[in-house]
Amino acid sequence: MTGVLYLVATPIGNLEDISARAVRVLGEVDVIAAEDTRVSRKLLNHFEIKKPLISYYEQNKRMRGEELLQRLLCGENIALITDAGMPAISDPGADIVKDAISAGIEIIAIPGASAVLTALIVSGMDTVRFTFEGFLPREKAARRKILFSLSDESRTMIFYEAPHRLKAVLTDMVEQFGSTRRIALCRELTKMHEQILRMSLEQASAYYCENQPRGDFVLVVEGKAKDDEGIVVPDDSQLTEELNQLMGQGHSRKQASRIIAEKYELAVKSVYDIGLR
Repeated sequence: MTGVLYLVATPIGNLEDISARAVRVLGEVDVIAAEDTRVSRKLLNHFEIKKPLISYYEQNKRMRGEELLQRLLCGENIALITDAGMPAISDPGADIVKDAISAGIEIIAIPGASAVLTALIVSGMDTVRFTFEGFLPREKAARRKILFSLSDESRTMIFYEAPHRLKAVLTDMVEQFGSTRRIALCRELTKMHEQILRMSLEQASAYYCENQPRGDFVLVVEGKAKDDEGIVVPDDSQLTEELNQLMGQGHSRKQASRIIAEKYELAVKSVYDIGLR
């Protein structure tokens, strides 16, 4: 008989956010696979849980994943946890989940704290339709490429970001999304120094030029506005970018303006004038 893989949510900051079920399961499994055993040991000690810990993270996921899979097939029950929040979200746990499913192993999720949903519900943005984009690439060119691909996204967008990259990310967002797009910057959620800032992208970029970013951030960005017929309304920076792309492909400014005007049901002259500005 095979074991069970439990996906156990852990607090994202406040230890009181762990569920009674999570504490019980962590105390009953044979072994706990953790992203950082040093971080997880503090959590387990707090709740007086004494179970073997084994590391499972991005750099050792292939070797350790095979080991964990064999232990599950031999009948051991294993809990997978991350440093904070739900395992397998922007986390190598997603790989072992896929392998366990292929091997016919039962998987049970123990839900709990999630930085993504916590940030979304306090942001004031649309919560009906949203997309989680995780961490943006470190390299500027790759990051700008992804942001450009999201410039027409009408759903609320959620990103994780580290403090040392925040200024560059906000600069790129202003360039790709426009200066007036709203953003909620959710810092150190559920922790002592939790802070939620709601402002425009331009204001956020200016604020963090004068204030050093500290702590982990979840960024919730407003989606692109739509007109009454459901057509995404582009801003000037988006139109200029698309004009330049078409002209780079060999179209004249007039031809490019006509293509974009038809795409967005705009006047050709207004698009042409934006390109000139």
